[in-house]
Amino acid sequence: MSQPAASRLVGVYRAEGSLRGELAYLAGKLVGRAHCSLCDITHSPVRRKAAWDRMVERVGVPFELVHLDERTPDVAALVTGWDDSPAVLVERAGALSRLLGPDDLEPLHGDVEAFERALRAALAAPAADHEARGSAAQGEAERAS
Repeated sequence: MSQPAASRLVGVYRAEGSLRGELAYLAGKLVGRAHCSLCDITHSPVRRKAAWDRMVERVGVPFELVHLDERTPDVAALVTGWDDSPAVLVERAGALSRLLGPDDLEPLHGDVEAFERALRAALAAPAADHEARGSAAQGEAERAS
């Protein structure tokens, strides 16, 4: 049986969206103390990448991007904070689940095309694969804290 179609994607940055958070991230990035692989995928040093916008259009699923301090309760239940972000979630039949986590995004090195390939592969994989990957990543985050 096939799984329901994705109705929404949510990307969660490993950064805060407030002015203070954005400035802290920028300063941390400049000195090598802050890093967000999803930020590298979606943005150039000065603005959102046009390649990102084209990719979202090709995928054809609404894609929301939020910072850690902008998460809704359902998103926060799946991406609990710094240790398990950035992440990409998928909503199918009204239920959110983890699709990609930090270990999936980091090897993409900011490449939008590589992200699209990883995203499409994850969307096509059985839901149990995402749950297992999300559980493993969450377990690693919990052990690290």
